[in-house]
Amino acid sequence: MNVDGSRVLVTGGGGFIGSHLVEELVARGCSVRAFVHYNSRSDWGNLEHVPRKVLQSVEIVPGDIVDPFSVRSAVDGCEVVFHLAALIGIPYSYVAPHSYVQTNVVGTTNVMEACRQCGVSRVVHTSTSETYGTARYVPIDEGHPLQGQSPYSASKIAADKMAESYHRAFALPVITVRPFNTFGPRQSARAVIPTIISQLLTEAPTLSLGSLTPVRDFTYVKDTVAAFVSVANSDAAIGEVLNVGNGKGITIGQLVELISGLLGRPEVDIVCESYRVRPDLSEVMQLIASNEHVKRLTGWEPKWNLTDGLAETIAFIRDHPQLFKPSRYTV
Repeated sequence: MNVDGSRVLVTGGGGFIGSHLVEELVARGCSVRAFVHYNSRSDWGNLEHVPRKVLQSVEIVPGDIVDPFSVRSAVDGCEVVFHLAALIGIPYSYVAPHSYVQTNVVGTTNVMEACRQCGVSRVVHTSTSETYGTARYVPIDEGHPLQGQSPYSASKIAADKMAESYHRAFALPVITVRPFNTFGPRQSARAVIPTIISQLLTEAPTLSLGSLTPVRDFTYVKDTVAAFVSVANSDAAIGEVLNVGNGKGITIGQLVELISGLLGRPEVDIVCESYRVRPDLSEVMQLIASNEHVKRLTGWEPKWNLTDGLAETIAFIRDHPQLFKPSRYTV
């Protein structure tokens, strides 16, 4: 299958990755419909930062992924569905776990059922590396056990299994993409890289963070989007789970050193605040991807290195300071 020129739906089109995916699909000549979370302000999230010329080619559909009727209406007429709509903040999942079940599990079920009813040709479902929990071995391949170390990760495991069940029970052509810590322009301060950058740009004397020892595999958003497209184009990937990551780990402490060096602030003092630290049994200490499976089935490989991706991210945050609240902990 070739996605180029297809009628495509992106759920979560107003999100960080979703907005970049919408932009790429328009560039590929697709007829794009973006499903965004309804609000009375007519706010389209990160699509507000997509060039107006691009948005002129996008059909924006406000709705709620938990509502099966709005989901069914959004899917109708589409050949390919990229399902990215989700609640993603780990700290907030400790506060509101029921919301995560509704959005991530019930919402995913609504999407799968709508795709089945509408005869969609390809469904790309978005997972997360958090479903693996703390690594039992590295790099982590797709056969690694799953472990729900937060309500968020547990809800995503359940969502992944619903997607798997629709492939096995109903032959729905589903592919699950499991990104490892995507970063880049438009990401909110909920994530660690924008948190570090936005605080350092204020030139405050200290940097407030949680634990500095966890290891993460950071993937630039343009590489993640390229993986989504490559996966959708691959018939061999149907029914598979595919890790998308660089295969290189860095501790949060090392990440701080790299970013502070890029910003000319190598001597910044770090304050580790207890309320930013996950509970002991919930913290995921090491996530490093094995990306051999996705390379073999789709030919995708990451092209961006961490330093170049950070430079692009710094430029965006510097140009959009109003989007960030560096003095506040964003959950």
